[in-house]
Amino acid sequence: MKSYLTHLECTNCGVTHSADQLIRLCTECGKVLYARYDLDTARNEVDRDAISGRPADMWRYFETMPVLDEANIVSLGEGFTPTLDAPRLGEAIGASNLVVKDEGQNPTGTFKSRGLSAAVSKAKELGANGVTIPTAGNAGGALAAYAARAGMQAHVFMPQDALDANKKEIVHAGGTLHLVDGLIGEAGQESRALAAERGMFDLSTLQEPYRAEGKKTMGYEIAEQMGWTFPDAIIYPTGGGTGVVGIWKAIEEMEALGWTDGKRPRFFSVQAEGCQPIVRAFERGDTHAEPWENAHTVAHGMRVPSAIADYLILQVLRESNGGAIAVSDDDMLEHMRLMARTEGIVVGPEGGATAVAARQLIANGTLSSDDNILLLNTGSGLKNLELM
Repeated sequence: MKSYLTHLECTNCGVTHSADQLIRLCTECGKVLYARYDLDTARNEVDRDAISGRPADMWRYFETMPVLDEANIVSLGEGFTPTLDAPRLGEAIGASNLVVKDEGQNPTGTFKSRGLSAAVSKAKELGANGVTIPTAGNAGGALAAYAARAGMQAHVFMPQDALDANKKEIVHAGGTLHLVDGLIGEAGQESRALAAERGMFDLSTLQEPYRAEGKKTMGYEIAEQMGWTFPDAIIYPTGGGTGVVGIWKAIEEMEALGWTDGKRPRFFSVQAEGCQPIVRAFERGDTHAEPWENAHTVAHGMRVPSAIADYLILQVLRESNGGAIAVSDDDMLEHMRLMARTEGIVVGPEGGATAVAARQLIANGTLSSDDNILLLNTGSGLKNLELM
């Protein structure tokens, strides 16, 4: 297989950068970089239908992945998680055509497996001297696992009150755990400082180009699993938002490849009432989300007061004629249990939040009960046993 990677491009100022270097943000404006591919050539050379015969993991889309040499892939079998029909859950919340993309079935139990597989693979290919990451929990566990798989050193920074399961996961996989006073923002400061001090590569969310490339494969899979089309709406629990912008990037790439017909889903970000910077910015019509003060929620993955890709998330929501909605912790927990009782899908509070959002969006007329709706469950509830 051949990757069609050509360069990196700034999502803000458009300046291009070489993809043959360890680089984090645009050196001109400090904004998010995207990996870009020669999609015109790929359109003529890659047979979409041949992909179905490849191994059932995210690397089946190698042509639009950033690793040039397959020998540098660091994999635990991540990706190609199921898209499950959810009729009984749908009946309970008023949706007649409901499916759940269950990312809890990834190797480390969450969608973080995708981003860290891609980022660690590229860091390995480019000769990184170890990796660091700030995390609310699950990304740290994934990094520790993939760094172990790659034989690399990993340092993980997370808030003191992160879940015990995440702390144990990191140490168990040989990562060095640093507990931080504060939230993920403070963890990010310490992660970047250590990376600079020791010559390591920091993998903060969307502050390097490659985690989004792993996350975008959810978009490729949704299309393939639904017959190379998309649902009417995708509801996504949003913290840093890598999955939102990653899936949208995949949709644009697949259109350029001629793999899909141009029908795009409406995107809805769901956040916690105690931490809703994207919701507030969307409702105000802002292009930038001001940091949320005193962020608090049981959904640690959504406890992100400030996202560097806020402008990209808001752009996706508006371009797709979607929206943003905040839900309560109590409702998240109720619907987390509802999903398990009706469908046997064990989700965390972030997954429960998507069901709450679907119920409310149907009730207020934003979505129709007949719409094809996909809930993106980002992780297994088995990492949140204390909430069950």
